Amino acid sequence: MALKFQVLASGSKGNAIYVASESTALLVDAGLSAKEVVRRMEGSDLSPRRLAAVLISHEHSDHIRGVGVLSRRFDLPVYLTQATLEGLPSQLGELAAAHIIQSGRTFSVGDLTVHPFALSHDAADPVGYLVEHNGCRLAICTDCGTVTQLVRARLQQCHGLILEANHDVHRLIHGPYAWHLKQRIRSRHGHLSNEECCDLLQEVNHRNLQVVVLAHLSEINNDPRLVRDTLGQKLRREQWHHVRFLIAAQDRTSPLCELNP
Repeated sequence: MALKFQVLASGSKGNAIYVASESTALLVDAGLSAKEVVRRMEGSDLSPRRLAAVLISHEHSDHIRGVGVLSRRFDLPVYLTQATLEGLPSQLGELAAAHIIQSGRTFSVGDLTVHPFALSHDAADPVGYLVEHNGCRLAICTDCGTVTQLVRARLQQCHGLILEANHDVHRLIHGPYAWHLKQRIRSRHGHLSNEECCDLLQEVNHRNLQVVVLAHLSEINNDPRLVRDTLGQKLRREQWHHVRFLIAAQDRTSPLCELNP
């Protein structure tokens, strides 16, 4: 009955998330090399041969680097929007199969129901994913420049959230990035800050929320300590005692999480 998930990697150097029921397993994004995805899965006692498909959020390299090799090696269909497919670089090679999806149109892979929803990011047609199984709901929302009403709606009543906390605003503004890059990150097509992430969490908290993973932290403009400090300052402890918080990392997998209805 449970829905399980594990963040294999999260950050600007590569993103990949494993999501599974007892009978169906998916990979959401494949931004590491195929070899590294397999290594991290096997290191967590997850078999890549269990995978039924790969879901791609958008065409940036830190989300698609290994998808071509993984698709061909394990004969995996890849689910992505038409604009994302057209934006894939030719060096990825052929996909075993490409299934075109649209934000707002639900589809199924095995016994997992997937609801793609539009995000605001500087990509061709970026989407987040809501994965549902037997009443359990996991939302994956990273690379999101602004919180729209649609995003708020999709994140309501979820049992698990993987949510972007990309940067600390002060560190970004006073950091080494060029001004145009700072403007891009802070724009509505960039990334959510720690503060914006916490504001969103306050809006979607409910008594059945079980796990929150803060993801896509910038190695230059953020730090797990800053994320924890912001959580402590903005979230009232007594309202969050029922929730397990994790901070995803670039160089190692996060713990395997299990959601129950």
